[in-house]
Amino acid sequence: MSVQVENLEKNMAKLTIEVSEDKLEEALQKAYLKQKNKISLPGFRKGKVPRNMIEKMYGPEIFFEDAANMLIQENYGAAVDESGADIVSRPSIDVTQIEKGKPFIFTAEVAVRPEVKLGKYMGVTVTKIDTTVTDEEVDEAVEKERDNNARTITVEDRAIENGDTAVIDFEGFVDGVPFEGGKGENHSLEIGSHSFIDTFEDQLIGKNTGDEVEVNVTFPEEYHAADLAGKPAMFKVKIHEIKAKELPELDDEFAQDVSEFDTLAEYKENLKKNISERKEAEARRTKEDEAIRKIVEKSSMEIPDAMIDTQVESMIEEFAQRIAQQGLSFEQYMQFSGMTMDKMKDQVRPEAVSRIESSLVLEQIAKDENIEVSDADVDAEIDKMASMYGMEADKIKEYMGDAEKESMKKDLAIQKAVDLIMDNIKERAKAKSKKEKDEVEAE
Repeated sequence: MSVQVENLEKNMAKLTIEVSEDKLEEALQKAYLKQKNKISLPGFRKGKVPRNMIEKMYGPEIFFEDAANMLIQENYGAAVDESGADIVSRPSIDVTQIEKGKPFIFTAEVAVRPEVKLGKYMGVTVTKIDTTVTDEEVDEAVEKERDNNARTITVEDRAIENGDTAVIDFEGFVDGVPFEGGKGENHSLEIGSHSFIDTFEDQLIGKNTGDEVEVNVTFPEEYHAADLAGKPAMFKVKIHEIKAKELPELDDEFAQDVSEFDTLAEYKENLKKNISERKEAEARRTKEDEAIRKIVEKSSMEIPDAMIDTQVESMIEEFAQRIAQQGLSFEQYMQFSGMTMDKMKDQVRPEAVSRIESSLVLEQIAKDENIEVSDADVDAEIDKMASMYGMEADKIKEYMGDAEKESMKKDLAIQKAVDLIMDNIKERAKAKSKKEKDEVEAE
């Protein structure tokens, strides 16, 4: 195999890969063996027709497609390695010569990593973020936990209030005619949840167990059922039961029930610590994003379209995998959402560009700063993974190939570049005037 590299415009390259005629002949024979059981000729049993007879009858081209696919699959990876090109896209393959007795030649147009001219990346100014934890935030977390541990009791001595759950029968009518999906029995409706349309829930406030009421609402203009969108409706509602939440007493016993702490004061102190850690982590991520965005804005690079296309496809594949985990196929999602592939590609393209820009900038910083990732760094990361997934570190190492280790090293180098940036940032209070904003942007 031989490889020639031709540099094209806009960080594109064409690899011309030549494979010997002997390798082509081997691939043609493999293609014949793969297909022979599907081919029959008069006078021959199925699967017993000699290759030369098949080629004489149908032409030698009958095996070309399978042979070409085999050779491309077998040789493209090695060709990339031999070329030395830093390829950042999927290839666009074209077969330029396939003929018995001659070398097999194909080309691959690919995007190569663009050159990045870095702007200022040390001492970037970012907006200061207040991570102080207030007593109100702690109280809110406590109340949320109280709500999670509330028990539900039946109320018989009062009317429905906001926050109650009403057990109801209902039937909806439009122009006096019942509509499909507008009927339910013994339905538990949380008042204030806005799970029902318009003011439905509000109109039940003040009503009592046993009441039969008429609720008048209007369907939203963008309602999913076109025959109901924007139309007024009347619901006949029967109230069977009113349920209310009974919150636990806020005392040491509550703290013992919901945590490992003996006192309410200790529990609150731990909540404050957890909230502080969360806010610090969120602030760190926000400042990282701001710093990287500013570095990108001050840097220059020409990103080839093929690189963006590859990133877009990768992001769509990631999305398809996520919704598959929720029991929904990608095809079903596209059908339900009314989304097309072209629309989705357009939708994710800006984020794809942003990811590429950030990655290229951080990789260049790592290169310029001679950031190295040691085997000890890799081992430490594997130990983290082992702890996270409840596995043995040695087992994870067994499953990791060289490619996975190199990918991990690359990710760790990028993280070190981020840490370097963050160790040297300047923090400034949020700008209040246009002049202040301009000054910050200029830094």
